[in-house]
Amino acid sequence: MLRLDLTFPTPAELLAADEVLLDWCEAGHGGETLAFWEPPTTFVVVGYANKVATEVNLSACAERCVPVFRRCTGGGTVVQMRGGLNYSLILRITETGPTRNISAANQFIMERNCAAVQAAIGGPLPAVSVRGHTDLAIATPGAVLKVAGNAQRRRKHFLLFHGTLLLNGNLSLLTELLRMPSLEPDYRASRPHVEFVTNLNLPVGTVKAALAQAWQADGELSAPPLDAIARLAHEKYSTPAWNYKF
Repeated sequence: MLRLDLTFPTPAELLAADEVLLDWCEAGHGGETLAFWEPPTTFVVVGYANKVATEVNLSACAERCVPVFRRCTGGGTVVQMRGGLNYSLILRITETGPTRNISAANQFIMERNCAAVQAAIGGPLPAVSVRGHTDLAIATPGAVLKVAGNAQRRRKHFLLFHGTLLLNGNLSLLTELLRMPSLEPDYRASRPHVEFVTNLNLPVGTVKAALAQAWQADGELSAPPLDAIARLAHEKYSTPAWNYKF
Protein backbone atom coordinates (compact mmCIF):
# COMPACT_ATOMS: atom_id res chain seq x y z
CA MET A 1 0.00 0.00 0.00
CA LEU A 2 1.13 3.55 -0.75
CA ARG A 3 1.17 6.43 1.75
CA LEU A 4 0.41 10.08 1.11
CA ASP A 5 0.70 13.04 3.50
CA LEU A 6 -1.56 15.88 2.33
CA THR A 7 -0.62 19.47 3.17
CA PHE A 8 -3.12 21.55 1.21
CA PRO A 9 -3.74 25.00 2.73
CA THR A 10 -7.54 25.02 2.29
CA PRO A 11 -10.28 22.75 3.67
CA ALA A 12 -11.87 22.49 0.21
CA GLU A 13 -8.71 20.94 -1.23
CA LEU A 14 -8.35 18.51 1.67
CA LEU A 15 -11.95 17.34 1.29
CA ALA A 16 -11.73 17.17 -2.49
CA ALA A 17 -8.62 14.99 -2.26
CA ASP A 18 -10.59 12.06 -0.86
CA GLU A 19 -13.10 12.03 -3.71
CA VAL A 20 -10.42 12.56 -6.36
CA LEU A 21 -8.19 9.78 -5.01
CA LEU A 22 -11.15 7.37 -4.97
CA ASP A 23 -12.15 8.18 -8.54
CA TRP A 24 -8.51 8.19 -9.68
CA CYS A 25 -8.05 4.64 -8.40
CA GLU A 26 -11.41 3.58 -9.81
CA ALA A 27 -10.26 4.79 -13.23
CA GLY A 28 -7.21 2.54 -13.02
CA HIS A 29 -4.58 5.19 -12.30
CA GLY A 30 -3.70 4.27 -8.73
CA GLY A 31 -3.72 1.52 -6.14
CA GLU A 32 -4.53 1.09 -2.48
CA THR A 33 -3.49 4.17 -0.52
CA LEU A 34 -3.40 5.51 3.03
CA ALA A 35 -3.48 9.31 3.18
CA PHE A 36 -3.12 11.59 6.22
CA TRP A 37 -3.91 15.24 6.81
CA GLU A 38 -4.16 17.60 9.75
CA PRO A 39 -6.62 20.51 9.83
CA PRO A 40 -4.80 23.79 9.12
CA THR A 41 -7.55 25.77 10.87
CA THR A 42 -10.98 25.28 12.44
CA PHE A 43 -13.90 24.40 10.17
CA VAL A 44 -17.08 22.32 10.32
CA VAL A 45 -17.78 19.38 8.00
CA VAL A 46 -21.27 17.94 7.64
CA GLY A 47 -21.97 14.45 6.33
CA TYR A 48 -23.32 14.16 2.81
CA ALA A 49 -27.00 13.96 3.81
CA ASN A 50 -26.87 16.27 6.85
CA LYS A 51 -29.04 19.38 6.98
CA VAL A 52 -26.70 22.21 7.89
CA ALA A 53 -29.17 24.20 9.98
CA THR A 54 -30.12 21.09 11.97
CA GLU A 55 -26.59 19.99 12.82
CA VAL A 56 -24.62 23.25 12.99
CA ASN A 57 -24.88 26.32 15.19
CA LEU A 58 -24.64 28.72 12.26
CA SER A 59 -24.71 31.88 14.32
CA ALA A 60 -21.75 30.72 16.41
CA CYS A 61 -19.86 29.73 13.26
CA ALA A 62 -20.54 33.13 11.72
CA GLU A 63 -19.41 34.93 14.87
CA ARG A 64 -16.15 32.97 14.90
CA CYS A 65 -15.74 33.08 11.10
CA VAL A 66 -15.74 29.27 11.00
CA PRO A 67 -16.70 27.98 7.53
CA VAL A 68 -18.96 25.00 6.91
CA PHE A 69 -18.21 22.32 4.31
CA ARG A 70 -19.84 19.09 3.14
CA ARG A 71 -18.00 15.82 2.51
CA CYS A 72 -18.82 13.09 0.01
CA THR A 73 -19.54 10.41 2.63
CA GLY A 74 -22.34 9.97 5.13
CA GLY A 75 -22.21 10.04 8.90
CA GLY A 76 -22.44 12.90 11.32
CA THR A 77 -21.07 16.42 11.54
CA VAL A 78 -17.58 17.05 12.88
CA VAL A 79 -15.46 20.02 13.88
CA GLN A 80 -12.07 19.91 12.21
CA MET A 81 -9.46 21.67 14.33
CA ARG A 82 -5.82 21.63 15.28
CA GLY A 83 -5.13 18.58 17.38
CA GLY A 84 -7.07 16.27 15.07
CA LEU A 85 -5.70 13.72 12.61
CA ASN A 86 -7.58 12.65 9.50
CA TYR A 87 -6.82 9.48 7.59
CA SER A 88 -8.24 8.18 4.31
CA LEU A 89 -8.01 4.61 3.08
CA ILE A 90 -8.56 3.75 -0.56
CA LEU A 91 -9.04 -0.01 -0.68
CA ARG A 92 -9.80 -2.42 -3.49
CA ILE A 93 -13.20 -4.14 -3.43
CA THR A 94 -13.12 -7.90 -3.96
CA GLU A 95 -16.15 -10.12 -4.46
CA THR A 96 -15.34 -12.57 -1.68
CA GLY A 97 -12.90 -10.62 0.48
CA PRO A 98 -13.35 -8.46 3.59
CA THR A 99 -14.33 -5.38 1.54
CA ARG A 100 -17.09 -7.19 -0.42
CA ASN A 101 -19.92 -5.11 1.09
CA ILE A 102 -20.45 -2.18 3.45
CA SER A 103 -20.87 -4.20 6.64
CA ALA A 104 -17.92 -6.49 6.00
CA ALA A 105 -15.68 -3.55 5.12
CA ASN A 106 -16.73 -1.64 8.24
CA GLN A 107 -15.88 -4.59 10.46
CA PHE A 108 -12.59 -5.38 8.72
CA ILE A 109 -11.30 -1.80 8.70
CA MET A 110 -12.49 -0.84 12.17
CA GLU A 111 -10.98 -3.93 13.79
CA ARG A 112 -7.61 -3.18 12.23
CA ASN A 113 -7.78 0.51 13.12
CA CYS A 114 -8.79 -0.37 16.66
CA ALA A 115 -5.74 -2.59 17.04
CA ALA A 116 -3.52 0.13 15.58
CA VAL A 117 -4.74 2.77 18.04
CA GLN A 118 -4.33 0.33 20.91
CA ALA A 119 -0.75 -0.26 19.76
CA ALA A 120 -0.20 3.51 19.66
CA ILE A 121 -1.37 3.75 23.26
CA GLY A 122 1.29 1.18 24.10
CA GLY A 123 -0.60 -0.95 26.60
CA PRO A 124 -3.90 -2.67 27.36
CA LEU A 125 -5.37 0.38 29.10
CA PRO A 126 -7.26 2.44 28.31
CA ALA A 127 -8.96 -0.20 26.20
CA VAL A 128 -9.98 0.80 22.68
CA SER A 129 -13.17 -0.65 21.19
CA VAL A 130 -15.40 -0.33 18.14
CA ARG A 131 -18.79 1.17 18.95
CA GLY A 132 -21.79 1.95 16.80
CA HIS A 133 -20.24 0.18 13.77
CA THR A 134 -17.79 2.95 12.83
CA ASP A 135 -16.78 4.77 16.03
CA LEU A 136 -13.62 4.18 18.02
CA ALA A 137 -13.99 4.66 21.76
CA ILE A 138 -11.93 4.23 24.90
CA ALA A 139 -13.07 3.01 28.28
CA THR A 140 -12.57 5.48 31.13
CA PRO A 141 -13.46 4.90 34.79
CA GLY A 142 -16.77 6.70 34.36
CA ALA A 143 -17.82 6.18 30.76
CA VAL A 144 -17.03 4.98 27.25
CA LEU A 145 -15.85 8.03 25.27
CA LYS A 146 -15.59 8.50 21.52
CA VAL A 147 -12.18 9.31 20.03
CA ALA A 148 -12.86 8.81 16.31
CA GLY A 149 -15.71 8.74 13.80
CA ASN A 150 -15.54 7.19 10.34
CA ALA A 151 -17.49 6.92 7.09
CA GLN A 152 -17.39 4.98 3.82
CA ARG A 153 -18.08 5.56 0.12
CA ARG A 154 -17.98 2.83 -2.51
CA ARG A 155 -17.41 2.63 -6.24
CA LYS A 156 -17.38 -0.60 -8.24
CA HIS A 157 -13.73 -1.52 -7.75
CA PHE A 158 -12.52 0.71 -4.89
CA LEU A 159 -13.87 2.18 -1.67
CA LEU A 160 -13.02 5.21 0.42
CA PHE A 161 -13.00 4.81 4.19
CA HIS A 162 -11.97 7.85 6.17
CA GLY A 163 -12.16 9.25 9.66
CA THR A 164 -10.98 11.80 12.21
CA LEU A 165 -9.08 10.93 15.38
CA LEU A 166 -9.11 13.37 18.28
CA LEU A 167 -5.56 13.66 19.59
CA ASN A 168 -5.29 16.99 21.39
CA GLY A 169 -8.13 19.19 20.22
CA ASN A 170 -10.13 21.92 21.92
CA LEU A 171 -13.26 19.90 22.60
CA SER A 172 -15.24 22.88 23.86
CA LEU A 173 -15.54 23.92 20.21
CA LEU A 174 -17.93 21.02 19.63
CA THR A 175 -20.39 22.42 22.15
CA GLU A 176 -20.03 25.91 20.74
CA LEU A 177 -20.25 25.13 17.01
CA LEU A 178 -22.49 22.05 16.81
CA ARG A 179 -26.04 21.29 17.82
CA MET A 180 -26.94 17.94 19.31
CA PRO A 181 -26.89 15.45 16.43
CA SER A 182 -30.13 14.42 14.79
CA LEU A 183 -28.94 10.81 14.83
CA GLU A 184 -26.75 9.20 17.46
CA PRO A 185 -25.44 5.72 18.32
CA ASP A 186 -27.07 3.95 21.25
CA TYR A 187 -23.97 4.14 23.41
CA ARG A 188 -24.07 7.95 23.34
CA ALA A 189 -27.23 7.86 25.47
CA SER A 190 -28.05 11.53 24.72
CA ARG A 191 -24.85 12.77 26.37
CA PRO A 192 -23.75 16.30 25.37
CA HIS A 193 -20.61 16.63 23.29
CA VAL A 194 -18.22 17.28 26.19
CA GLU A 195 -19.45 14.16 28.01
CA PHE A 196 -19.28 11.96 24.90
CA VAL A 197 -15.87 12.61 23.32
CA THR A 198 -12.28 12.78 24.52
CA ASN A 199 -8.75 13.19 23.21
CA LEU A 200 -6.33 10.31 22.85
CA ASN A 201 -3.54 12.62 24.04
CA LEU A 202 -1.02 10.91 21.76
CA PRO A 203 1.62 12.46 19.47
CA VAL A 204 0.44 12.65 15.87
CA GLY A 205 3.55 10.86 14.65
CA THR A 206 2.88 7.90 16.93
CA VAL A 207 -0.66 7.43 15.64
CA LYS A 208 0.33 7.86 11.99
CA ALA A 209 3.12 5.31 12.39
CA ALA A 210 0.78 2.80 14.03
CA LEU A 211 -1.83 3.11 11.28
CA ALA A 212 0.79 2.96 8.54
CA GLN A 213 2.24 -0.21 10.06
CA ALA A 214 -1.20 -1.79 10.46
CA TRP A 215 -1.99 -1.20 6.78
CA GLN A 216 1.55 -1.92 5.56
CA ALA A 217 1.66 1.51 3.94
CA ASP A 218 5.38 1.48 3.31
CA GLY A 219 5.51 3.05 -0.16
CA GLU A 220 5.12 6.67 -1.16
CA LEU A 221 2.53 8.00 -3.59
CA SER A 222 4.90 10.30 -5.43
CA ALA A 223 2.61 11.74 -8.10
CA PRO A 224 -0.91 12.35 -6.75
CA PRO A 225 -3.48 13.99 -9.06
CA LEU A 226 -2.94 17.53 -7.75
CA ASP A 227 -4.54 19.31 -10.69
CA ALA A 228 -7.73 17.27 -10.36
CA ILE A 229 -7.87 17.98 -6.63
CA ALA A 230 -7.50 21.73 -7.17
CA ARG A 231 -10.16 21.69 -9.88
CA LEU A 232 -12.72 19.76 -7.80
CA ALA A 233 -12.01 21.95 -4.77
CA HIS A 234 -12.81 25.03 -6.85
CA GLU A 235 -15.79 23.64 -8.75
CA LYS A 236 -17.48 21.76 -5.91
CA TYR A 237 -16.09 21.90 -2.39
CA SER A 238 -15.74 25.69 -2.32
CA THR A 239 -19.30 26.35 -3.46
CA PRO A 240 -22.41 27.12 -1.39
CA ALA A 241 -24.39 24.98 -3.85
CA TRP A 242 -22.55 21.91 -2.53
CA ASN A 243 -21.86 22.87 1.07
CA TYR A 244 -25.38 24.12 1.76
CA LYS A 245 -27.30 21.83 -0.55
CA PHE A 246 -29.35 20.49 2.38
